[in-house]
Amino acid sequence: MARQKKPVHRVQMTEGKRNIIHQLLEEYDIQSAEDIQDALKDLLGGTIKEMMEAEMDDHLGYEKSERSDHDDYRNGYKRKQVNSRYGSMEIEVPQDRKSTFEPQVVKKRQKDISDIDQKIISMYAKGMTTRQISETIEDIYGFETSESFISDVTDKILPQIEDW
Repeated sequence: MARQKKPVHRVQMTEGKRNIIHQLLEEYDIQSAEDIQDALKDLLGGTIKEMMEAEMDDHLGYEKSERSDHDDYRNGYKRKQVNSRYGSMEIEVPQDRKSTFEPQVVKKRQKDISDIDQKIISMYAKGMTTRQISETIEDIYGFETSESFISDVTDKILPQIEDW
């Protein structure tokens, strides 16, 4: 029996993708494949941090720098070393005063995020809706997220993308 060939991914260049690539080339001075990998690692780290910030906002019930009558509040960051498809990287995990925050993006004691990174990056490339992103996050993490939570996450991340 002949072996079946794996389907080949055909890149479809849209104007939006061309603009993102152009901005990446300008921002990161990409000269080699290794430079591309470093740029993606940097973007992934920033994206994960912003997603965890949105999780913290949801956990505490208020955004960073907002006044609140709650008895729990932000308490800095903890550095964490993780491995992705793009290599080892350090991320900052937000902490709360009561230590009740349990991040879902990168869970406690999770060191390998290689399955997460490609999906996060693909969400931007596809121009997904909040419902599609919610379904993707459920697929990745195994928990449901509200569309308002996804909206909070994308509101935090989209300004970074537009700044490129």
